Amino acid sequence: MYKNNVLLIFFFFFFEMAVPGFTFGAFTLVLHVSSVANYPSGKVGKSCHGMVPEHSHTARSDPVHNVSVSQMTFRPGDQIEVTLSGLPFRGFLLEARNAEDLSGPPIGSFTLIDSQVSQLLTCEDVQGYAVSHTNPSKKTKIKVYWNAPSNSPNHIKFLVTVVEKYKIYWVKIPGPVISQPNAPPFTTPEATVAPLSTLPPVSHLTKSFSASDCGNKKFCIRSPLNCDPEKERACFFLSFTRDDQSVVVEMSGPSKGYLSFAFSHDRWMGDDDAYVCIHEDHTVHIQPSRLMGRSHPVMDSRGALEDMAWRLAAGVMQCSFRRNITLPGVKNRFDLNTSYYIFLADGAADNGRICKHSQQPLITYEKHNVTDYPKNVGGSRSLFLLKAHGALMFVAWMTTVSIGVLMARFFKFVWAKPVFGQAAWFQVHRTLMLTTTALTCIAFVLPFIYRRGWSWYAGYHPYLGCIVMVFAVLQPLLAAFRPPLYDPRRQMFNWTHWSMGTAARIIAVAAMFLGMDLPGLNLPGPWKTYAMTGFVAWHVGTEIVLEIHAYRLSRKVEILDDARIQILQSFTVAEAEVSTPFLTY
Repeated sequence: MYKNNVLLIFFFFFFEMAVPGFTFGAFTLVLHVSSVANYPSGKVGKSCHGMVPEHSHTARSDPVHNVSVSQMTFRPGDQIEVTLSGLPFRGFLLEARNAEDLSGPPIGSFTLIDSQVSQLLTCEDVQGYAVSHTNPSKKTKIKVYWNAPSNSPNHIKFLVTVVEKYKIYWVKIPGPVISQPNAPPFTTPEATVAPLSTLPPVSHLTKSFSASDCGNKKFCIRSPLNCDPEKERACFFLSFTRDDQSVVVEMSGPSKGYLSFAFSHDRWMGDDDAYVCIHEDHTVHIQPSRLMGRSHPVMDSRGALEDMAWRLAAGVMQCSFRRNITLPGVKNRFDLNTSYYIFLADGAADNGRICKHSQQPLITYEKHNVTDYPKNVGGSRSLFLLKAHGALMFVAWMTTVSIGVLMARFFKFVWAKPVFGQAAWFQVHRTLMLTTTALTCIAFVLPFIYRRGWSWYAGYHPYLGCIVMVFAVLQPLLAAFRPPLYDPRRQMFNWTHWSMGTAARIIAVAAMFLGMDLPGLNLPGPWKTYAMTGFVAWHVGTEIVLEIHAYRLSRKVEILDDARIQILQSFTVAEAEVSTPFLTY
């Protein structure tokens, strides 16, 4: 709000200053709840087959929800009412499957009873195969109709997966089996719930990590460089220690939500091997994951990790684990005997679900092999190209263009002496404005080089930047066709030149205010806003002072002119009075 008010105030000042197909058999109906935290809108079609939410927690084995039906027998074409009820829950997914082949495709279709709380989904490319929630609000009962198809099997079974919240969910809760009237008895065992995997044990760290072996036994990444997590609370620390054919990883940093690091083939998020330590309910969950672009990470099994341990103390989170250098047959895990860029990030977490990192991730300057020789390396949260972009734009639109405008507005009569055939003020003005255009052009291409294209995550900043770039190029082109001083078109040129220049300056200031908040620059707040406001205030104040000074000078000139006219008039009157007697005589 403060920044918006500043923008409005200075836009006002700038404006004021600028004016002058399916098989027969038995099938199953499955009610499946997908991730509410990941998919609050219920668009969980990709989970139709597996029925397991992509959460970093283990499913509960003690169901507290129930599936019931309006009748236990059915014929093709019948409509069966299916009800899910129990303690408050947030999401669900409903399907129909073969009771003797639960891995088969869904069967039949659904009809909604209340479209405010349920919606039809597309599974196996068929619309209406499943039903899910429409929002993450709490529910205690859901009712829908299942429509038996013409090729209906003999037996239909109901299953349900219910999510109460992100970390609490039940997978494939069995429901009743309904059968056709003349079908043989259903004898297939009801083993619908897959056995829960045994998770690796997690222990508690008894002391803080130390940086004493960094560069000797440990490959360390630290921010600030050379900080020690044992002594400095604000130290972000990541170390790798090779132990035969495995690597011990230690990660530490100030965080109440999560810490994470990732191995990447480039300096961009996407297709990366990541590891997350999530703080929740006075414990820390250590989870491998994979990054798919700028979307929420997909959590993987912890089976590849060993010796997991964690510690929470004075707002600092620490976690460690061991993993083999190579993991043949394990998807999404990179071999650690290769060089990668390494990312280190932190942020908030909500009920075990990580949110967007609070600041730009720390990224190493180059690729490193963490199983090679121990090293001490650093990184940056703001890349050079983005820093250069911001610096050049700042110099162009807060320095050179501002001084150039002052030259043209207030120094025409002070620096009127010709220099190389033109007035001195005009030479300075033209040089500064051409410098502004050159700096803007250079700065404009830098983000495109860094992003390798358009940035879709920078809000309005790039759009305003493009407008500024167009004005910066058009202004000198327009000036090249400036009419002579007394040409009738000169006034039109002056107004056009002034209008485009004023618009460019206002939009440039807005773009800079918006750009300061982008994480790529990693500027300290709120001092960045104060500093920018100070520069704008300095220029506005300078223009006000010079405007007042120019007005006072013009008033003095007007007073002198009036006095001169009065003197001349008095002389004329006096001469007339003297000559009158002679004329009369």
